[in-house]
Amino acid sequence: MLDLLNAIPRSLILPPASLFLLILVGLALWRRRPRTGRILAGTGVVLLALLSMTAVADLFLTPLERMTAPLPAPERAGAGAIVVLAAGRLRDAPEYGGRDIPDYIALARLRYAAHLQRRTGLPILVSGGSAGPPAPADRPYTLADAMASALREDFGVPVRWTEARSRDTAENAAYSAALLRADGVRRVLLVTDAMHMARSRAAFERAGLEVVDAPTMFFSGQARSLHAWVPSAEGLRRSWYALYELIGILWYQARKGGQA
Repeated sequence: MLDLLNAIPRSLILPPASLFLLILVGLALWRRRPRTGRILAGTGVVLLALLSMTAVADLFLTPLERMTAPLPAPERAGAGAIVVLAAGRLRDAPEYGGRDIPDYIALARLRYAAHLQRRTGLPILVSGGSAGPPAPADRPYTLADAMASALREDFGVPVRWTEARSRDTAENAAYSAALLRADGVRRVLLVTDAMHMARSRAAFERAGLEVVDAPTMFFSGQARSLHAWVPSAEGLRRSWYALYELIGILWYQARKGGQA
């Protein structure tokens, strides 16, 4: 059953696609079953509006961000490396000669990783492959490659390890742990978004590493003005991200329970 659920594209489970589907089903039923159709379509519209408000998004992302905390003294954490997780990328960026570059989510992580590296002097591992099957030996330009280039060229920070095989957070952890153990590293500063930290930490600890949270990009508590109650693309993005992580945590727990 878990494998069957995993085959469903996440984009169909999460808003806004799931809500548009709900609205379409409601409209399709409107003539035959007016009451049911109105309820389904109306529910979809209302949820779409609510989840587009940053104030409502705060209700989902705040519990996730409270599972971690800013790192106060990275130089005293006793870590042997900094691990930065990939996010997305922009393909064929014309201003960089058609090369792929990290997207703005990945750039926020890279900026914080560079900050930590300058404070601690620790070596950096970047982790992220490509969607689809694992990359072959003569692999294409991956997420990790784009991140490593940005750190070296734009932030002036060296990168020791490039983990370019992983397709998800669990593989980030497994493949990164293998590279780090080969060099005797057991404890790491893990850099990712605050919302992503709980799931990432669990994956890296399962892979046998000691993890020190090094989260960045905290959003909770920022929705303080009247604009927070106005639907916006940013509100929907935050809701999508938070729901993605909450579902991911539940999914990890379900798989762990099924393997017990």
